[in-house]
Amino acid sequence: MITLRTLSVAFAALFTLASPLMAEEHAAGLHVHDAYARAAGMGKSGAVFFVVHNNTETDERLADARADVAKKVELHTHKDMGDGVMKMMHVPEGFAIPAGEIHELARGGDHVMLMGLTADLKNGDTFPLTLVFDQAGEVTIEVTVDNDRQASPMQMQGGHMQHDHAAHGMKSGG
Repeated sequence: MITLRTLSVAFAALFTLASPLMAEEHAAGLHVHDAYARAAGMGKSGAVFFVVHNNTETDERLADARADVAKKVELHTHKDMGDGVMKMMHVPEGFAIPAGEIHELARGGDHVMLMGLTADLKNGDTFPLTLVFDQAGEVTIEVTVDNDRQASPMQMQGGHMQHDHAAHGMKSGG
């Protein structure tokens, strides 16, 4: 039989364990969730994807990202070059996240690029990723490696639907 004391101890333990994770994912009205990474290019590079909710009344911008698992970390996007060719490119100005809006970093769209991996990205492994925002400052999240995760054919991009060309076998350049 479960007693009230047992339940109280269980809830206290759960809250204690979950608190650091919640603190890492929430900062100044931002909520970052569903973070995962995938290896690419025979393990020499990878990418990180996640969703940012800007629950503030102020526009925000993801300006940079840092991680020890790669020699170089950049914010990237894909640009349609026509004829089914997508080109990946660095976005030095970062990604705008308007007040009250959601911005999804997803396959075939905006993402964090990891170049020159210093560690293998194996399924189930985790690593910290520091996101740098204009207003909120640095927010560190825990990223789980999921090389088997499938992209949906339609990806949300900055509050708008964007077709994922990669899901339909279209070429990526870069």
